[in-house]
Amino acid sequence: MSPTSTPRSSSRTPAPRPADGQTKYAPTPGIPALRKAIAEDYTRRGFTGIADANVVVSPGGKMSCYLAILATISAGDEVIIPAPYWVSYPEMVKLAGGTPVVVNAEDVTGFKITPAQLTAALTPKTRMVIINSPSNPTGAVYSRAELEALVAICVKANVWIMSDEIYENLVYDGQTTCSPATFSPEAARLTITVSGYAKSYSMTGWRLGTLVASDKALVAAVADLQSQISSNATTFAQFGALAVHQHPDKAKASLAEMGAVFDKRRLNLLAGLNAIPGLTCYRSQGAFYLFPNIKSFGLTSSQFADRLLEEELMAVVPGSAFGSEGYIRLSYATSDQVIAQGLERLARFCAKLKK
Repeated sequence: MSPTSTPRSSSRTPAPRPADGQTKYAPTPGIPALRKAIAEDYTRRGFTGIADANVVVSPGGKMSCYLAILATISAGDEVIIPAPYWVSYPEMVKLAGGTPVVVNAEDVTGFKITPAQLTAALTPKTRMVIINSPSNPTGAVYSRAELEALVAICVKANVWIMSDEIYENLVYDGQTTCSPATFSPEAARLTITVSGYAKSYSMTGWRLGTLVASDKALVAAVADLQSQISSNATTFAQFGALAVHQHPDKAKASLAEMGAVFDKRRLNLLAGLNAIPGLTCYRSQGAFYLFPNIKSFGLTSSQFADRLLEEELMAVVPGSAFGSEGYIRLSYATSDQVIAQGLERLARFCAKLKK
């Protein structure tokens, strides 16, 4: 049996139907109907040369990222990671034998690295650059012009681009997102686009990620890796994800409704944070996070988070976990009541620190 084929035990039975209870093994890269729907969706969005064979469905967006790194990074390779970064990127690179090269961005630059910073970080060992827009933990969104400048540098250096677009549908203030793979044939050749269903469709526990690349040899390598790690993504969850593509109008309406609620919470939390003496907070334009600056209090982010938990029973994530000291991460993917309570406790805590 080849690594990407359907296991023998299920090959003797007819293809499952939606009413059958989809609980058997599935092809390693994903059920055919879902891969086809994903390929068609990316084609509508401006990707070229994308068919079923260019798609792998994995057990979660995190797994898609890890598979992309495993398939491209060897011992001694360097991977450029803009900070603040999602906590797992550096560890994934280390697990693959590579070396994370962190490039720092601050709130004064909108948490986005510049072309000059990227160029300075490149070495002959650079194998990949990771771009996450909209970002976790900051909610920052790169404009098309900003991304084009970074991608041009990657193309010139002939390095892979892993574009993590898991929050692509959650943007505000009239922002739009774009994919590096759509910029040029050269960019498409080097870009691995990862995403999933968790954030846009509130399917976090379903564990379904996607990986799309024009390089079919790379996609085949990813599928081979997945066959040895997890065999396939959960079969019945894939049929659930297929419904997103089969009912695009309902999916679009759901996204619009959720986005409007998140936007309201974003603005409420942002206003509340910036009203607290000693705090400043960049106006994020994507995802569902804010990343306020706590440097004026003279504590490390871990000290701030620990004391806040002990004294006010409020949990936040320290910026050090994301490679950026002097910040904390807050999520507004919660209720208005929780946000109001959190702001009250945070304001009380900060007032004590200022005394």
